[in-house]
Parts: sequence; C-alpha cells; structure tokens
Amino acid sequence: MQGVNSTVKAKVKYKKRHPSFASRFKSNLPLLLFVIPGAIWMIFFFYIPIFANVVAFQDFHFSAGGFLESLRTSSWVGFKNFEFLFSSNAAWVITRNTLLYNLGFIVLNLIISVFFAIVMSQLRNKRLIKVYQTSMLLPYFLSWVVISYFVYAFISPNQGLINSLLTGSGGKAISWYNAPQYWPFILLFIGTWKSIGYNSILYFASAMGVDPTLYEAAEIDGANKWQQIKHVTIPALVPLMTLMTILAIGNIFRADFGLFYQVPQNSGSLYNVTSVLDTYIFNGLTSTGDIGMSSAAALYQSFVGFVLLMISNAVVRKIDPDSALF
Repeated sequence: MQGVNSTVKAKVKYKKRHPSFASRFKSNLPLLLFVIPGAIWMIFFFYIPIFANVVAFQDFHFSAGGFLESLRTSSWVGFKNFEFLFSSNAAWVITRNTLLYNLGFIVLNLIISVFFAIVMSQLRNKRLIKVYQTSMLLPYFLSWVVISYFVYAFISPNQGLINSLLTGSGGKAISWYNAPQYWPFILLFIGTWKSIGYNSILYFASAMGVDPTLYEAAEIDGANKWQQIKHVTIPALVPLMTLMTILAIGNIFRADFGLFYQVPQNSGSLYNVTSVLDTYIFNGLTSTGDIGMSSAAALYQSFVGFVLLMISNAVVRKIDPDSALF
C-alpha cells in the first residue's frame, strides 16, 4: 500500500501558483508611488530634452510659433556648428581645462576621501565621528554663491584677508582676479574641499561594513594597524572606489558651472584657466545668442563623456568583472 501511495504522489503534478498582476501591483503600490515623482522628473528633464539635440545641426532661431515651430522652420546646416567650434582656439582651451581639472578632482577626491574615511573608521568615539562627519559634509550643502563670498573675503584685492596679511608683513598685495597663475590651485582646492565630505561618508559607510572577524584574524596573525588597513580595509573599499571612478570618468567632460563661473566672478583676465565647456556654453548663449553652436558644444560634451564611460567600464570589466558598472 505504501508503494502504491508513493507512486500516486509521484504522478501528481503540483502547479506553483504565481500571484496575479493585480495582486503584485497592489503589494508594490507604495514603492511605485515613491518612484513616480522621480521617474516623471527624469522623463521631462533628461529623456525628452534628448530630442532637442537636433538644434546642434541647425541654424536655430526662435519663431512666434514656439519651440517646435522653431525646430521646423530653422534651416539645417549639418556639421557647420561643430566645424566652427573646433576651428576656434576656444575648443582647445575649454577641452584642456575641463579634462585637466576633472582629472585633478578625480585623483584628489579619491585619495583624500579614502584617507578621511579610513581615519574615521579607526575612531572609537561615536560623538567625535558625528562631529567630523557634520563638519566635513557642511561645505557640500553650501551654494556656490555663498562659497564665492567666502573666497572673495579671503582674496579681495582691497580688503581680503590674504592681502591684509601680505601688506601687514611688508609684502605687496596681489590682484587675485587678474592673476591667472594662481587660479588652477584655488579652483582645485575649493572644488575638492566642497566634495570630499560627501565622498568620505560613502567610503566610511563601506569601511564600517567590513566583517570585524577579518580584523581579528589579521591581529592574531600579528598585523599592526597599518597592515590591517592595507590588507583588509583598502581591499574592501576597492569596489566602491572603482565604481566612483567610473562614474567620475563618465562626467569628466562636465564641469561644475558654479565653481568655474561664480567663484572667479567670470573675470575675463582668467579666461584661459577658468573657461570650461559649461561656462563656454553659457557665455555663448548669453553673449552671442547662438543656440546652435552652444548645443553643438553640449552634444560634444555628452558624446565624449558617454564614450569615456563605456571605455572605462569595459576596461574594468576585463580586469575585475564584479567591480564593473554593467
């Protein structure tokens, strides 16, 4: 009898019941409601504007019928906007500045942020950690307008703190806004100072997720603090460091407009060291009103950034597939 029952049970096919679409939709409704505002924002401000890239291939002029009518009536010029962009000296200057500044930010942010994250991970006083986190994160939330006032208070030609110290010690005051040789260092310092707090907290959170037994095993093996950091903490941070670097390379052709426009106060004397793609696009729109050429510069910026992102991700995928973005 038992053999018969087992045979019958083996022949019975149990169908796994999957929840219906309505039940799954109902259970996921709270999550969908959270996603909808962000999805709408991305559609209107990221995806729909993609179709406006055709302006880069037109001699675009606004007409009375609105933007769509202007697209229809504007004449097509092919790649002439790009030819004009690359035939001018500005193309080399803005490309060089954008690349070099962003490379500097990538390297400095990576090294300094990881350093502070490791230092905070070694602290045992939780209140002290919170104080450090708050003080380091505060600049990230300051607008560039506020930061530009702080910078001006230090380097104002007449009443700046640095010039007051120079003249008080018998030196000569420096006209900072007419001295381009100082501004690469000023911009690198300010940009790094503003962003390292946010990046440090990301790395700190990753460092705190390391299994404590790994440190205990390293300590049993005779590893000192530096060896524990070198062989346990830093390897644990490598995936996040790789991800952050890939994302930064994808944005290497996008400069922070506020840093390069607001802080130097758009001084013409500093053009060769402060002009980047973003400020060039803005100045092109406000001074010449040439929407087609400004759109060509913006499309060039996006295309090169996309290509660099794909290349860097492909390289990482070859070396360490688990650390690749996709």
